Amino acid sequence: MTSPHAPTPPPAPLPDDDDARRAAALRAELVYHQHRYYTLDDPEISDAEYDRRYRELSALEARRPDLLSPDSPTARVGGVPLQAFTPYRHRRPMLSLENALAREEMTAWQERLERALGGLAGVSYVCEPKFDGLAIELVYEGGRLTVAATRGDGEVGDDVTANVRTIRDVPLALFAGADPVPPYLSVRGEVYIRTDDFRRINEQQLAQGGKIFANPRNLASGTLKQLDPREVAARPLRLVVHSTGDVEGVAHRTHTEFLAWAGRLGLPIAERNRACADLAAVMEYYDRTLAERHALPYEIDGVVVKVDALSVREEAGFTSNHPRWAIAWKFPPVEEVTRVLEVAVQVGRDGKLTPVARLEPVRVGGVTVSSVTLHNFDQVAKKDVQIGDYVVVHRAGDVIPEIVSTVLSRRGAEVRPVVPPTACPDCGHAVAREEGLVDYFCPNVACPAQVKGHLLHFAKRDALCIDHLGEKLVDQLVATGLVKDPADLYALTAEGLAGLERMAEKSARNLIESIARSKATETARLLYGLGIRHVGEALAGGLARHFGTLEAVAGATLEQLQECPDVGPEVAGSLRRFFDDPGNRAVLERLRAAGVVCAPPAAPPAAGGRLAGKTFVFTGELTGMTRAAAKKSAESEGARVTDSVSKATDYVVAGEAAGAKLEKAKKLGVAVLTEAEFRGLLGGT
Repeated sequence: MTSPHAPTPPPAPLPDDDDARRAAALRAELVYHQHRYYTLDDPEISDAEYDRRYRELSALEARRPDLLSPDSPTARVGGVPLQAFTPYRHRRPMLSLENALAREEMTAWQERLERALGGLAGVSYVCEPKFDGLAIELVYEGGRLTVAATRGDGEVGDDVTANVRTIRDVPLALFAGADPVPPYLSVRGEVYIRTDDFRRINEQQLAQGGKIFANPRNLASGTLKQLDPREVAARPLRLVVHSTGDVEGVAHRTHTEFLAWAGRLGLPIAERNRACADLAAVMEYYDRTLAERHALPYEIDGVVVKVDALSVREEAGFTSNHPRWAIAWKFPPVEEVTRVLEVAVQVGRDGKLTPVARLEPVRVGGVTVSSVTLHNFDQVAKKDVQIGDYVVVHRAGDVIPEIVSTVLSRRGAEVRPVVPPTACPDCGHAVAREEGLVDYFCPNVACPAQVKGHLLHFAKRDALCIDHLGEKLVDQLVATGLVKDPADLYALTAEGLAGLERMAEKSARNLIESIARSKATETARLLYGLGIRHVGEALAGGLARHFGTLEAVAGATLEQLQECPDVGPEVAGSLRRFFDDPGNRAVLERLRAAGVVCAPPAAPPAAGGRLAGKTFVFTGELTGMTRAAAKKSAESEGARVTDSVSKATDYVVAGEAAGAKLEKAKKLGVAVLTEAEFRGLLGGT
């Protein structure tokens, strides 16, 4: 990112004592050098010199707390964790853009614009790269950053000011130079993360056995949604400003003028913004950007085309959903042809066998793809995939790689059909396939692959919440025989862990402490953590509320289980099979002996709550609260929360990356709420 001009250092005020004058001078210098380093990528001083000035200011502010300033560079380290984000209503709606996927659609857009304006004489455009990040609005009052909010539903977003203050190239105070600082300014942009930073973080995660992030956008979005600003400060988020929301006291004739002015105020602007005289120039910009896409240090998924003159924008106006004067020209889905080398079978925690195609590595959408899931063997047959075939691979949504089709014209005589296994590839046990189901299963609960999956599920945040138990460590625990089931976790000692790879004394101690904390849990969490087939988080909560204790659930008959809402014959049968199994009963007894205790269930919500009688389903990733917190909030107001969408569902609350449940809700005509709308039902809490 760069700004059109490097701003001059803001003049330091003239306080009335030496310490105050020195603090003001240091703040002004550090802000200036931060801008040159993070935004312009053109530092004037060494890192060591910057660090010396930063430490001097920190020491001065520590000695003189009265000199602390909210826009000081030392204020970026992050404050105390939040319980939840506060809703923020945008002064002007943050509308989405209409999308175009082909040249013909761009021509059609310009024709609609021409009709709205009565002609295109003198109309020119500005083209910008479409950053693949998280939309954000920044509000400056009196030149100081006062609010940063996500887009949300366009009307209401989440106040993430504490998190955005940690982003290094976000000015906490606008530069006051030759340009006037407006009394009120809101700007819109994207929070993103560079691809080199993304790769580095994933390498660290891999080395530590942590979660691997799918793409830079997910990492940036997930980071900004953290409730602890200190965690956000540890990630190298960036900002690019692309438009204004509202401004008082300053007027511009064109978008180009606004961008230059915003850059002089210290706001980071995209370096690839270009003025284009007509649609032909726009198309040249698009072709050039598409060709150079993967050489850029950040991910983009298209270009944004805007009318330059603000007066023309005002004349063109808006539809109910989009501005008529702007459009996002998306890049085409990236597809490549490669060869299937082998089809392996992976075993899930529930014993499900999933075929996975191993491919000749190929670059698709800037990412090297060497394997894709085929979901189940019926899908293999439907797509007619055979070992040795050439297949078309693309990244669904530019994220998840999948096989689109088989190139039958290139099929040779050497191909081999994919045959469903008769034995589990991990333990050798004979596989089973229940009547009416498409999936094959390994019924052996002692299967090592299932044991690993069960342990990771048991430790999930919404289950027993055992931190520091990652996939790499679970692999070691199972391979060495230290852990064969969840109850074995409570017999681990720091000394016993010392011999494991990359397990230092502090890491071992942290894990043991986290396991000890998990002993005090809730019935719903333990039920969910046991990984009983068909028992998701919401159903576990329903069982806990209906029966009260785990012992009551375990002792219930098939008929009694079906008296619980959402428990039908299939789920009841799954529960009974689990609790009737001698091995499972032994694990539960050992968990009790280890001190795993479930707190008494919460009292049922009072009748007459704001959501009484309504049935909710939650899907996707929420921003201001966890899904578990959202479900508890709904239940506390009398709502019923289920795991699956049906005609009996009143509302589906859809967060980001919502999938099949959202699609089913649309097909059934079930009302879909954004997170902000759900909070509105709760009275804005």
